[in-house]
Amino acid sequence: MGTFDWNLDSGQMHLDATALEVLGLRPEEFTGTPAGLRARLAPGEEGRLDARVAQALKSGRGHYGAYVRSRDRDGSPGWTHIQGHILRDPHDRPYRIIGIIRDAAHDPGEPGAAGERDEGRRRLTGVVERTTAILAHARTVNDVTDTLKDPEALGHLGAVSIMLGVVEGGRIHLVAEGRLGSYVPETAYTRIDAALPMSEAVRTLRPVYLGSREEFQQRYPLLWPYIEPLSVRSGVYLPLIAHGRPIGALGLLYTRDGDFTAEERNVLMALGSGIAQSLQRAILFEQEHDLAEGLQRAMLPRRIPEVAGARIAVRYRAARMGRDIGGDWYDVLPLGEGRVGVMIGDVEGHDTDAAAVMGQLRIALRAYVAEGHTPGVAMARASAFLRELETERFATCTYADIDLTTGMARLVRAGHLDPVVRRGDGSCHRIQVAGGLPLGLPARDPAGPGAAFGYGPGPGSEGTGYPVTSLELHPGDTLLLCTDGLTERPGGDADTGMRELMEAVRDGPADVEELADVLCGLLGDSGGGDDMALLVLRRRGTPAPRGSGPLSHTLTPGDPDAPAMARHLIRAAVAAWGARDQSDGIELAADELMTNALVHTDGVGHVSMRLTAEGRIRIEVEDTSSALPRRRAAHDWEVSGRGLMLVDRLADAWGVEPRGGGKCVWCEFTIPAAAAPAPAPAPAPAPAPPDPSG
Repeated sequence: MGTFDWNLDSGQMHLDATALEVLGLRPEEFTGTPAGLRARLAPGEEGRLDARVAQALKSGRGHYGAYVRSRDRDGSPGWTHIQGHILRDPHDRPYRIIGIIRDAAHDPGEPGAAGERDEGRRRLTGVVERTTAILAHARTVNDVTDTLKDPEALGHLGAVSIMLGVVEGGRIHLVAEGRLGSYVPETAYTRIDAALPMSEAVRTLRPVYLGSREEFQQRYPLLWPYIEPLSVRSGVYLPLIAHGRPIGALGLLYTRDGDFTAEERNVLMALGSGIAQSLQRAILFEQEHDLAEGLQRAMLPRRIPEVAGARIAVRYRAARMGRDIGGDWYDVLPLGEGRVGVMIGDVEGHDTDAAAVMGQLRIALRAYVAEGHTPGVAMARASAFLRELETERFATCTYADIDLTTGMARLVRAGHLDPVVRRGDGSCHRIQVAGGLPLGLPARDPAGPGAAFGYGPGPGSEGTGYPVTSLELHPGDTLLLCTDGLTERPGGDADTGMRELMEAVRDGPADVEELADVLCGLLGDSGGGDDMALLVLRRRGTPAPRGSGPLSHTLTPGDPDAPAMARHLIRAAVAAWGARDQSDGIELAADELMTNALVHTDGVGHVSMRLTAEGRIRIEVEDTSSALPRRRAAHDWEVSGRGLMLVDRLADAWGVEPRGGGKCVWCEFTIPAAAAPAPAPAPAPAPAPPDPSG
C-alpha cells in the first residue's frame, strides 16, 4: 500500500516508493502528473477514474474510492484500489487530494481461494459500478435492454443468460433476453401468480436464489423442461422495485454450482436497485414523451382536405427527446373558387407549452385567412395575437395563398426558411421570399433596427411589416414548405442539410407522397435533434409552356402619374403577349377598375397583370375598401356608373374576391390560340412613359 499527494492547483502528483511499486513504475518513468498513471491502467479505466474524482469534487464530498483494472509491466491484468481524501480551503474550494494506492489483487492475509473470492467480489463490484453509470444515461426502455444485452456490460458477471421482464397490467412481459436464456414456457408473457421464479420474485418482492439444477427441478417443475437441456446450474431472479412497488424482474443464469455468498447477494441487490431506477425513469420518460407527442398531434389537423387542382402531402416527425417536443405545425385551408392556403410554422421551445401555443396560433392564423385577409394582414394579425398571449414565445411561419386555376401564389414569410420549388422540367430552386420579423416580436418601427436586416413593408404588404412575394406555379410544379428540423444535422453546418434537401427534392419521385417519404428519410431512423414538419404541394396538370411573369404597379392616391404609367405598362405587355388587336379593350377595362379603386377608396391600391398558363390575360386591382362594387343603370346624362358595365361587355370573365379589410376586382381576356406567345420572360416596359395627360 502506497500513498499519493495531488496538488490540484499545479496539477503535480507525488507517489511514494511503495505506490510506484504497486503500479509497477520506475521513478524515472513517472511524469509527476495524473497522466503518468495511464501506462498502468487498462483501457477505459482512466476515464472512469477521472469521472469518479470529478463527481466527488463537484458534489462537495470529502473522499472517493474506486477499484480499477490495471496492468503489470508484462501486461498481465490486475486490480488496484485507489482511495482519496479531498482537502478544501475556507471557501470550500478543493486544492489538494491525499490518498492511498493499494494492490487489490494481492491483499496480505488472503492467500489462495480467499484472495480469488475477494478478487471476484471486486470484479463484480466494478461491473455493477460501470453498468450503473451506463444506465444513468438510458432514456428509453430500449436503452436499458440494449445495455443488459451487451456482453461487455453484464457479461463480466459470469452469467450465461440475462433476462429482463417488465410488469404490465398484472403480467410480466419479457423485453430483453441475452444469450442462452430460459424465461417462460412458450410465450413472452407470464402471469404474476404463475409458479415460476421470476413471477415469485415480483409477487413476494424478494430475490429467488437457486444454487443447483436439483433446486430448479424441485421448486419449479414448470420451468425445468426448458432448463434441463441447457448447461445452467444456478441462477438468481431479482425483483425490480421502484417507489415500493414491483416494476419488473431481472434473471441471471450461471453454469457454476453453489449458493451465492452474502457479499455476492449484496452486490446483486445493488445491481437490481440500479436497474430498477433506470427502468422506472425510462418508462416514465417514454410515457411523458408519448403524452406530449399525443398533445402535439392533437393540435395538428386531423386530416388534410382534398383540393381540386393539387395533390398535397404532409408529414410530422417528433424528435425523441422525452417530453421535450416542439411547436412545429402545418395546415391546409381550402378558400373556394380554386384557391387554397397552405402554411407551416414552428413555435420557439421544446415543451408542452410550445405545443399548446402552436395549437392556438395555428387556429388564429387559419381564422384570419378564412375571414379573407390578405397574406400580409393575416400574418400581422397572427403576430399581434401571439404577443397578446404574453407567453414570451415567438414563432416562425410561411404562408402561401395559391390560385390553382391561374397558378399564381402569394407568399409571406415571418423569419422562416425560404420555400423550395421543383419545376415540371426537373429544375429545383429556393424561392427568395421577402421576410418579416418572426411572429410575436414587437412591431417594427419603420425607422427602427429591423430595417437593418431587411425586414419591413413591401409591395402588397399594406404596411403590415410582412411583404408579399408573388410566384407562378405551372402545372406539374411542386412547392415544398418545411421547418428547420428537416435541414439541421447534428454536428454539421446548416448548409449541409439544405444541400441534401435540395438534392433529394431534385432527384426525388414526382408523386408527392413518395417524395415526402424520401425527404423524411434524410433524418434516418433516429430522427434529428428537433421536431420536423413538412408540406409538399404539386399543382395538377401536364407541364405546359409557361406564361409570362406578373406585372405589378402601385396606385397611390394623389399621384396623377400612377394611372397613366399603369396604362402604358399594360398596353406594352398586351402587345408583347401577341394581343395587340385587343389592347384598346383591355386597357379600357383596366382603367375602369383602377379608377374605381382610386375614387371610391382612401388607401393605396395595386394593379397586377399576368399571362396565365391557360392562355388568358388576367388583371387584378386590389384596394383597402371592403365595400363590394355593383353594376347599376346610369341615366343618359350621368357622367359615371357605366364602369362595371364596360368591364362586363369587354372581358370574357370578371369577379370580386374579398381580401380581409379590402377586396380584389379582376377580369380576364382570352387570347386567340394563334396569337399565344412562346415561353418568354416578362415584357420590359417601354423606355419612356407617355405624357400623363394622354
